[in-house]
Amino acid sequence: MPVIAVPVSPRLPGLLSPAGWRAVSAGHPLAALPGAAGTAEVLRGEGMAVADVPDVAAVGELDGDVVLLVPAGEAVPGAETVAGVPEPPGARLLDVVAVMDRLRSPGGCPWDAEQTHASLRGYLLEEAHEAYDAIVDDDPVGMREELGDVLLQVVFHARVAAEAGAERRFDVDDVAGDLVDKLVRRHPHVFGDAGPRDVAQVEAGWEEIKKAEKQRSSPTEGVSRSQPAASWGAALVRRAGRAGLPTPAPAELTVRSPEELGERLLGVVTAAEARGWDVEDALREAVRRYAGELDAAAQERLRG
Repeated sequence: MPVIAVPVSPRLPGLLSPAGWRAVSAGHPLAALPGAAGTAEVLRGEGMAVADVPDVAAVGELDGDVVLLVPAGEAVPGAETVAGVPEPPGARLLDVVAVMDRLRSPGGCPWDAEQTHASLRGYLLEEAHEAYDAIVDDDPVGMREELGDVLLQVVFHARVAAEAGAERRFDVDDVAGDLVDKLVRRHPHVFGDAGPRDVAQVEAGWEEIKKAEKQRSSPTEGVSRSQPAASWGAALVRRAGRAGLPTPAPAELTVRSPEELGERLLGVVTAAEARGWDVEDALREAVRRYAGELDAAAQERLRG
């Protein structure tokens, strides 16, 4: 028989297509290119003899019939190639983790190696804002790039945490595992027996499940204080309303559309700037005071 090329996953050692497993199990001599070394080691662990081949050019030097393990996507001229390996969606995330490990390991990048959670935190906000801008601009190319930068920050922080002391240590699998558990737990209508729900019921159910999980005593808990003041205030008002706690008296809103509202707010910013006032700081102080009032109201409710 001719050389049979069996594509294997370079990221998931031992992952083969059904046709690939039939080929390697047929009893013919096995060989592997460097990119297939992981799967070669798996097969050796199962008692199979696998010879190493340095490159595609050396394939022609093999004697007799042979089944050749090749990294998926690499062509071997003159070989019969079986059906490719079915890598699952998300397999390239393993490459992200591997690259970050290389950067943080000895012999990697000195800048990456010295970073900490504190030194990286500004980049997380910056990349999130840039991803937000790409979404607002409806720029799919920009979204793809900027979401990658956000993903980098997640993987970077997880890698830093993997090197921490035992009481502070976690890794990217812990992050992913917690996320999966949370998504399954908060979607009982999908993964459980809660039955069909409409959007309003899903939102209400999510909040009830989160409330039971967090056991928070005030609507202010878990709301980011580093977000823009308007977003911070809106989040507190929503939570207070759901909890039946006081909300600030609404101002009279005479505008008829979000566009008019934006123009009115821009006018307020312009007037404040003329007086030397910082609108963001002024609103942040007001929201901070309101957060304190919410905490007090929540504690009063608990005592009552």
